[in-house]
Amino acid sequence: MKRRPTAAIAALLLALCATAAAAAPARYGLSAFGDLKYPADFKHFDYANPDAPKGGTLALTPDTGSTSFDSLNPFIVSGVAPQGIEVGEPRSLVYDSLMTRAWDEPDAVYGLVAQSAELAPDRTWVIFTLRPEAKWHDGTPITAADVVFTFHALKEKGHPQYAVMLADVRKVEALGTRRVKYTFDPKGALRDLPMTVALLPILSKAWYTAHDFTAVSLAKPLTSGPYTFGKVVPGRSITYDRVPDYWGRDLPVNVGRMNFDAIRFEYYRDRSIGMQAFLAGAYDFREEFTSKTWATEYKGPAIANGWIRRAELPDNRPSGAQMFFINLRRDKFKDVRVRRALDLAFDFEWTNRAIFYGAYARTSSVFENSELKASGMPSPAELALLEPYRDQLPPAVFGPAYQPPKSRGSGEDRRNLRQAALLLRQAGYTVQDGVLVKDGQPLTVELLSYEPQFERVFQPYVRNLERLGIQAAIRTVDPAQYERRVKDFDFDLTTMRLTMPLTPGVEQRAFWSSQAADVVGSFNYAGIRNKVVDAMIDRIVEANDRPALITACHALDRVLMHGHYMVPQYYKGTHTVAWWDKYGRPARPPAYARGVIDLWWYDAAKARALAAARGKN
Repeated sequence: MKRRPTAAIAALLLALCATAAAAAPARYGLSAFGDLKYPADFKHFDYANPDAPKGGTLALTPDTGSTSFDSLNPFIVSGVAPQGIEVGEPRSLVYDSLMTRAWDEPDAVYGLVAQSAELAPDRTWVIFTLRPEAKWHDGTPITAADVVFTFHALKEKGHPQYAVMLADVRKVEALGTRRVKYTFDPKGALRDLPMTVALLPILSKAWYTAHDFTAVSLAKPLTSGPYTFGKVVPGRSITYDRVPDYWGRDLPVNVGRMNFDAIRFEYYRDRSIGMQAFLAGAYDFREEFTSKTWATEYKGPAIANGWIRRAELPDNRPSGAQMFFINLRRDKFKDVRVRRALDLAFDFEWTNRAIFYGAYARTSSVFENSELKASGMPSPAELALLEPYRDQLPPAVFGPAYQPPKSRGSGEDRRNLRQAALLLRQAGYTVQDGVLVKDGQPLTVELLSYEPQFERVFQPYVRNLERLGIQAAIRTVDPAQYERRVKDFDFDLTTMRLTMPLTPGVEQRAFWSSQAADVVGSFNYAGIRNKVVDAMIDRIVEANDRPALITACHALDRVLMHGHYMVPQYYKGTHTVAWWDKYGRPARPPAYARGVIDLWWYDAAKARALAAARGKN
């Protein structure tokens, strides 16, 4: 007769079986589809110069469009934080994450605070082991408890984007002081979640125990990255000082990177003042976003003498969606015919020629400038995704990919305006005393902006809207009011640019999904609530290889663009940059990042030559 194991032995056997089932090989890097360019023993990223000297200062203006800041907390919906804090490109200057991006691969991450990751074969969990040498700037170790605290703070109290990004994380637990486990919903968006949580900034539990995480504050938090907070002049400038004994300075992911002793962001409320300050040498580097300025204002002794260099750096990333976003939360824009009319009224060809000096191409996709952009007729694979929803989609989705209306470049293309007028009549509007009216109410359109310079772009559009009988106006407000109104969705139309990743995933829900439409501060500016859009986002998130991902992006692109939720504007597949000639830069820059802040270096010889040349003039 066989004896049954005791309860204790049975429990031990179950524990051993669970341990065996949970075993997974330790990985030094992760990617969406399992591909890594660099071997485990790599010394540095190919695009980084391991011999780059440390020293000097890089002073620049933000490339985020912000003209001021009032908080050092970028993780909540309130307040405006300066550039350089949150994880992005190239990475946060002050916060470390478990892993960090390689900018010559579409979606690979390699160990930073985490020395390794163990990933379940079905991707339902991941365990990170933290490096014992990882520490905060006060010398205390970064622990698994900090990682657990960070997750809960961001998801439960942070900006709504985090709740969307982390919706499928079911549990986070510390397995000791240096191991942390994320458990995911088996039915959730598993492909990207390991990288998503690996890239979250790690916040100090001890510091935020003594400080309110939800507060808009200029208090300098405890951080751990290659830089720490230096001088802060609220709303005007912020300096980040390099930490000489930064714990991670010799890691392969950091070799040749973060070379400046100080990085300073200068804020100007007026672009023209900022431009004059640059030419005068008040700061060192500028990315130019205004074509007129690039074409006509780079003049004077600094340009003529070659002290300032200019270049167009290739940008191989998706250019994203720069559009007039139409606020569908307002009843007057719910009719697609009205939105199509707004599209027809924008004369890009005239704008590009007369205002932009021919510098731009027309945006026709939310994934512009990438293989993710839909083109031509739907492929069989795209149709397989779209056909189940044929009765919920306009017929145009099943035809050629969206192309914006083209004009003859006159500024008031009568053919397009006639077509727009017809659509408005079909939507029930009539012209009474020169005003477009429906049910006794005039059709009004307000374009919300915070930069007076945009008025020259918006004004021709306003004139065309007025020719249709629409009461149109530009409302320029101060940056703080603009931030509040956009977060509260208090606008008719506003210009935004949504930057798309190389491997789209769960962030698409924050941009377009029904669940984000009414979340205050969300990036679904248009207020899109469309079940087919939601379904196509799910296909993107669930794609298990790059061809499937591309197909799903094409399908989403067709549904969004033929839904006319935005009036597409323009893009440029390069970075137009200028800098005072005292810097060195890598011979082979990364394919998917500008790479200035983290890869350039101060060249002392060039700086001395520049100073001598300026002293003689």
